[in-house]
Amino acid sequence: MTSFLKTDSNNSDFQQLVHLLDADLKFRDGDDNTFYAQFNKIVDIQNVIVCYIDDYAVGCGAFKLFDENAVEIKRMFVRPEFRGRGLGLEILRALELWAAELGYPACVLETGKRQSEAIQLYQKAGYGIIPNYGQYSGIENSVCMRKTLYTTNHGNIA
Repeated sequence: MTSFLKTDSNNSDFQQLVHLLDADLKFRDGDDNTFYAQFNKIVDIQNVIVCYIDDYAVGCGAFKLFDENAVEIKRMFVRPEFRGRGLGLEILRALELWAAELGYPACVLETGKRQSEAIQLYQKAGYGIIPNYGQYSGIENSVCMRKTLYTTNHGNIA
């Protein structure tokens, strides 16, 4: 049975999944990883989703405040043996719904050009490529994306 837990960055399952994510990114990004790692600290992240299958933590994602009109999606990961089941999209949608419930009209994110499966996931979810923002401006390997969260009167993503 699949379930989703709203938590924060103190959750030990989230911390373990992020450790696996960081190892994967270090392998993919090589020398570029040191640059990206400085922006991926998980201290004091208040909005974390952990995905469980039969009480086993298989994936995660988080968001943090970007500006008054958007949150930034961070630390998206699904264990390799659980990929291809749509879990990443479910985690992303849970994060978007949570952000919309909190009144944020948009999400932004950064991913790497070497993470083609992540780019495909975000495009499938309705994210469009935007100019690289903030610390990612001028970084050749970075791909920044944005999605507007259209909300109804009930706070649900339409």
